Amino acid sequence: MSLEIVPGTGTSMSSGASGTARVESSTGVPDEAYEVDAIYEPDPELVAAVKGFEDRFLDRELSWLRFNQRVLELAEDESQPLLERARFLAIFTSNLDEFFMVRVAGLKRRIVAGLAVRAASGLMPREVLEQIWTTTRELSSRQAGLFRDQIVPALVAHDIELVRWDDLDRDEQKACKRLFRDRIFPVLTPLAVDPAHPFPYISGLSLNLAVVIRDPQSDKEHFARVKVPQTFDRFIPLSAAAGAGKGARFVPLEDVISAHLKRLFPGMEVLEAHTFRVTRNEDLEVEEDDAENLLAALEKELLRRRFGPPVRLEVEESISDAVLDLLVSELGISQEEVFRLPGPLDLRGLHGIADLSREELKYPAFVPTTHQRLAEVESSAPVDVFKAARRHDVLLHHPYDSFATSVQRFIEQAAADPHVLAIKQTLYRTSGDSPIIDALIDAADAGKQVLVIVEIKARFDEQANIRWARKLEQAGCHVVYGIVGLKTHCKLALVVRDEGGSGHGIRRYTHIGTGNYNSKTARMYEDLGLITTDEAIGEDVAHLFNNLSGWSRNASYEHLLVAPDSVRSGLVEQIHAEIAHHAAGRPSGVRLKANSVVDEGIIDALYLASQEGVKVELLVRGICALRPGVPGLSENITVRSILGRFLEHSRVAWFEGGGEPTAWIGSADMMHRNLDRRVEVLVRLPHPDSIASVGAMLDTAFDDDTRAWVLGSDGSWASNEGSVHLQESLIEGQRRRRTTS
Repeated sequence: MSLEIVPGTGTSMSSGASGTARVESSTGVPDEAYEVDAIYEPDPELVAAVKGFEDRFLDRELSWLRFNQRVLELAEDESQPLLERARFLAIFTSNLDEFFMVRVAGLKRRIVAGLAVRAASGLMPREVLEQIWTTTRELSSRQAGLFRDQIVPALVAHDIELVRWDDLDRDEQKACKRLFRDRIFPVLTPLAVDPAHPFPYISGLSLNLAVVIRDPQSDKEHFARVKVPQTFDRFIPLSAAAGAGKGARFVPLEDVISAHLKRLFPGMEVLEAHTFRVTRNEDLEVEEDDAENLLAALEKELLRRRFGPPVRLEVEESISDAVLDLLVSELGISQEEVFRLPGPLDLRGLHGIADLSREELKYPAFVPTTHQRLAEVESSAPVDVFKAARRHDVLLHHPYDSFATSVQRFIEQAAADPHVLAIKQTLYRTSGDSPIIDALIDAADAGKQVLVIVEIKARFDEQANIRWARKLEQAGCHVVYGIVGLKTHCKLALVVRDEGGSGHGIRRYTHIGTGNYNSKTARMYEDLGLITTDEAIGEDVAHLFNNLSGWSRNASYEHLLVAPDSVRSGLVEQIHAEIAHHAAGRPSGVRLKANSVVDEGIIDALYLASQEGVKVELLVRGICALRPGVPGLSENITVRSILGRFLEHSRVAWFEGGGEPTAWIGSADMMHRNLDRRVEVLVRLPHPDSIASVGAMLDTAFDDDTRAWVLGSDGSWASNEGSVHLQESLIEGQRRRRTTS
């Protein structure tokens, strides 16, 4: 039995007469109807009371920095395996790089363009920037200190040494000299700076050496730049044992180059050599309305990205004032954008250290298993996804449920099945050697109709997506780039199969997920996905694909919420329905799981629910602009964050529904870009057992004994030091199912 509250126009739940809620059985047939105040209309005074809290929103940029601080805290956590701590340091670096390339660059651009409007948090862009400089400087120093004082000594204790050039013995230095002569030296290109040689362009995120040399004949000093090539390992292994793991010693690549600079500047005296790194604005701007060919316009903009203005300069703390002044002047960097740090810079290279074959220093091995409903009978034959889906919906939870034997198998089976007539799929990000792409090409080769909605504007994956788009087109697939002005971010796959022989006729098989069709990230990202033959859902998805590939803009769907038309309004109405349930004395509650919660409309609806007594629980991995625990505003709201070996990526909206819960999963985060500038999809889970599965996962996540960070009303996060680890408990549950099946 499920209680369905009557929505307004544009949402996806079935409606009855105004003011009536219908109790339906799992077959969808109404059992009874009773009069309730089904449509909650907020009291204007209550809405005004919410909006009266002028400081009710936390700043999104500063909240993101607190997220990356939580990543750093994982690296600081001595209970984490050592090489995983090193990896979290690398992730922290990559995260901060992207933050500067996109968010800081955007703030600076708005200030320069005179578009510096006050944020929802009440802060002006200049005020946000000043706090960013302070916070990032503190976090970067904290990261460098952690690496030097804790991670490096701990690695040494396990026979993994990260050493500097002066720490090498004579044999190691000789080996590095041979390596430099034979492999590194031929790649290097020293660039001098003088009246005939202007200051060279410094590419974003490249590691460089600022070298000061002196001509012994003229006694004049000169500046030169040497780029550290990215074609070599960031940390050079010093012995054959390094490859096997035990007794491994590594030296930074830039140290090897610095020690041999005389080979690059023969006859000159090398006075100084300092490492530095520049971060540039690398966000793309493509005016689609003015671009006749989106691929060509994007390729042109990708070339322009390389020359974006600098937004950060990182230098080793040993750099001389004279060299730093030269870099600041030539790069057009302000002093507040300079970060002096202990070396080595660019700790992204720690991924290579974390990949060492030292399993005792990593998380225990984990192998995803085939979902029970896809492998009800143990067999060596490939999974028959169609047969399983006809029996029952399959709710997948990656990476615990194997992506390869579910979603990937679904597309591969569709490509090979002679009864399949058409495959339609969205692609946002996919892996370099994608089996999904190969299957779609095979399907087109077999004469099937294949439609692929490729989002070539997926940030930092544009180049790869352009390649896949062209490859798919050459194979005969219909490739579409979605709707002008909107990124297509939804995760959909639709298979049309002719089952006339079984008496059914045409049947649609649908997959709707929260994560990308990427077989590599599916092993690291936590995501949900639904495989179903539900006819109403299949028809909705078919209409949506027609909207994306054609001219139609149908905004009404039975079982979907689709941005930019109805995700925000649909969720707000669901939240309002919980207020109505609470007012009528029925069970009520809202649970949201998302990567980010920023949208003011959603947040204000949650504040209103809290004021009216509804319990609201949020599980947010990254940014949260909602301020919980404020008296008179959000006493009934709690916000938690869980980070770990897997990246929590699924989006879930769960509502108590008067005792008959409903749950939605999909691609949309609670952010302006998702709700207003992207095509996003949330699907209502059609069966009670799927809803119960999601509810059980959320029960564990929100349990007081589950380890998490808890958000305070001041925007700070504190660990609750719980004894239960959500991801470990899910892994253990999967192992128990495997041993008992």
